[in-house]
Amino acid sequence: MSNVETLDGLQRRLTATIPQQQIRAEVENRLKRLGRTAKVAGFRPGKAPLKVLEQQYGSDVQQEVLGESLQSSFAEVAIANKLEVAGYPQFEIKTADLNAPEIEFSATFEVYPEVAIGDISGEQLERVAFALSETDVEDTIATMRKQRAVYQKVTRGAQKDDQVSIDFEGVLDGTPFEGGSAKAYKFILGAGRMLADFENAVMGCKAGESKSFQMTFPADYHGKDVAGKQVTFNITVHSVEEPKLPEIDAAFVKSVGVADGDVEKFKQEIRENVGREAQRRVKVRNKESVMALLLKVAKLEVPTSLLQGEAQRLMEQSVRDMEARGMKIPKGMKLPMEMFLERAEARVKLGLILAHLVKQQNLAAKPEQVEAIIEEYAQSFERPDEVRRWYREPARRQDIENLALEDNVVAWVTAGAKVSDKQVTLNELMGN
Repeated sequence: MSNVETLDGLQRRLTATIPQQQIRAEVENRLKRLGRTAKVAGFRPGKAPLKVLEQQYGSDVQQEVLGESLQSSFAEVAIANKLEVAGYPQFEIKTADLNAPEIEFSATFEVYPEVAIGDISGEQLERVAFALSETDVEDTIATMRKQRAVYQKVTRGAQKDDQVSIDFEGVLDGTPFEGGSAKAYKFILGAGRMLADFENAVMGCKAGESKSFQMTFPADYHGKDVAGKQVTFNITVHSVEEPKLPEIDAAFVKSVGVADGDVEKFKQEIRENVGREAQRRVKVRNKESVMALLLKVAKLEVPTSLLQGEAQRLMEQSVRDMEARGMKIPKGMKLPMEMFLERAEARVKLGLILAHLVKQQNLAAKPEQVEAIIEEYAQSFERPDEVRRWYREPARRQDIENLALEDNVVAWVTAGAKVSDKQVTLNELMGN
């Protein structure tokens, strides 16, 4: 017999029993199998009596069988009652005597919520659009030239794009402050590595020149000791160097990966690569807008078990990312779970919303969509056939199917909402 009761919100409690006969039969079967190989003092392998095996291994085997019986009994009742279980149940054995004719247990768990999608026909959805221009191609090439610039010393005053080497010391209320000094520190004026007021003070300075100036740190500056405060900097300029950009010739083109040095082929590759990356970012931006709209119009409860599980995954991923960037993380260190709850809630909600829409609106990925995405990825690599094979492996193909599914959801929302298009520049897309 079993009973399912509704608790608060999505919580449910199942109460059921397991016949002792079922547990004992399975325990006996496992002990017999164990006896074929178990080493028991005083007996040859496979010859130990069942009673001896029970004395030595019975308790552990009974716990193992009981745990599995709880899981299977719960699963049977959940299926019979058409319960969509979210997360893992918490079991509690109610029977004090584990040798009683029946073992009563309860399982507390959550079910998946009902998802209600509001009317999107009146919702505004801004969709970004981008058209690659020759100026974008030229600007990209100019950036590549700057990245390969050779710096040469000059005697004039420093100006934008020059590389300077300076000593500097910052003083707050007459005392040097932590992190406010360096020797022979190099940076490029206008690159944004230093605060704008600091760079402006260096502008026009020549090699060998020293000066003092005052500046006020931004109120939100990461160094709390000086945030929002006025300080004095003393600087000495050691060198000023101007950039000498490489010519766009065969040597330059070969240095960036075009083996035959063909300048026109190089420009075409830049055009294709920048266009492909820009469209990828357009797609991501528009998908984010759609997901934000769905979060706005959907109504649903979030299962606590799924929320905590997702927050845990985000926390672990954050620690791995920190380690990948070279940060030393103490073994076993955990970041506060509260840091990840808001993002985890959005991710869980979106997962439930997408699953609901795919089922309700028949938005599952089609094979030709999956192949089109794989082909798009493959064209970005030198050996496209290897990329195709890699993505067609079952686990990776599932990831591509999920992307196609999201594309279908984006198309469905876009078709139903009030869409306005906004043309964006390459710099806006790239976050510059």
